[in-house]
Amino acid sequence: MPKIIDYKNGDQMSLEAIIKKSDYRLAKNGKNFLSLVFEDKSGQIPGKFWDASEEDANKYHVGTVVQLDGKRDIYQGKPQVIINHLGTLDSNTVDMSQFIQTAPIKRQDMENAFEDIFLEITNGAWNRIVRYLFKKYHDQFFTSAAAKVNHHDFQGGLAYHTLSMVRLAEKISDQYPQIDKALLIAGACLHDLGKTIELSGTLDVEYTFEGNMLGHITIIDEEIVKAAQEMKIDLDSEDMVMLRHMVLSHHGLLEYGSPERPKLLEAEVLHDIDVLDASINMISKALDKTEEGKFSERIFGMDNRAFYKH
Repeated sequence: MPKIIDYKNGDQMSLEAIIKKSDYRLAKNGKNFLSLVFEDKSGQIPGKFWDASEEDANKYHVGTVVQLDGKRDIYQGKPQVIINHLGTLDSNTVDMSQFIQTAPIKRQDMENAFEDIFLEITNGAWNRIVRYLFKKYHDQFFTSAAAKVNHHDFQGGLAYHTLSMVRLAEKISDQYPQIDKALLIAGACLHDLGKTIELSGTLDVEYTFEGNMLGHITIIDEEIVKAAQEMKIDLDSEDMVMLRHMVLSHHGLLEYGSPERPKLLEAEVLHDIDVLDASINMISKALDKTEEGKFSERIFGMDNRAFYKH
């Protein structure tokens, strides 16, 4: 069965896919259309269903498996499908897991990895906080995406992104012994855990009310405070202030949402590896859809730059 990634620009497409996004909109000519995003295991591609009725909007909703026929094209530097025909498939007759992008590591393997990682957090207070919060948000952590769009925007993306950052933290700490490895790993484990509350859904990811109003940085800081109070850990201790600083500063700049800029060596490194892992994921995702010897589509999260696939 062909996949989205198999088609090049100009190819006629015929494949089964799931609708990841579906927005019913009004065009400038006064006619309605559906702005759709199709997904399978290999990736995503947008397309527009013109002259759509309300019946079509109800028919082609998020989670619908469809037979998609059309032509792959480029619009404003990004791939799209010009839809020739769209038909629904009975979800009971298909394997839904074949259409949803998931982390490249199995959930159980990631769960096992984190159990070993916790042992590296040798500071008692940090270890207890991390374990407490991972237990509290266990299922959401291992199923959530790390973002609505851009990096690690797939089922299990949050856990995979966090695990990748911890692996980088381990290597960097081995290279630079002046880094407090336990603090860096604890910060990596917690830095995006607030996204379990900030985001909802595993297919059509949306921001929750709390996510829109507070953001994941504020949310996880509050969760750390509540966890410390529950376990009677002194919030005024240097250890706890440093742990909170790790998550509060991990976006690096005030204009990127951090209420404080990094003021610890470990906080600066945490920010750096967060940017590094997100950048690698975004660029790799774009290059996966790019022919050798060509430039990728422009990547919004990378200052709208295109990257060459050698």
